[in-house]
Amino acid sequence: MAAASPLCPEELLLPRGGPGKAEELAEELEEDDELDETLSERLWGLTEMFPERVRTAAGATFDVSLSVAQRMYRFSRAALWIGTTSFMILVLPVVFETEKLQMEQQQQLQQRQILLGPTTGLSGSMPGALPPLSGKI
Repeated sequence: MAAASPLCPEELLLPRGGPGKAEELAEELEEDDELDETLSERLWGLTEMFPERVRTAAGATFDVSLSVAQRMYRFSRAALWIGTTSFMILVLPVVFETEKLQMEQQQQLQQRQILLGPTTGLSGSMPGALPPLSGKI
């Protein structure tokens, strides 16, 4: 057996048929580039490799999932609307009235402090505080 001679880098890049073969490959690649397929055409072509039963099952699954997603979206919109309006009608008036009562109590406390002095205003509002002593010590 004869020892193989080392190949130069140009020979490594060329196909075994020589330079003529490389030109043929380049022409084939250019012809492949001319085949313009859209993404939808490619996907449609891929569907042909699956049996009809699998394609119909996948289509039905897609339709059902789309229908469920639409129903869930409609339900969530309705539930959010009902929850928001119910909160505004039922809870906000209570919050406003509670705030109003607290403000009235605060105003009454300030009026007592102005009329009777700071210690009397505080003692009247503090539960469990001892009443002021009457009489002289």
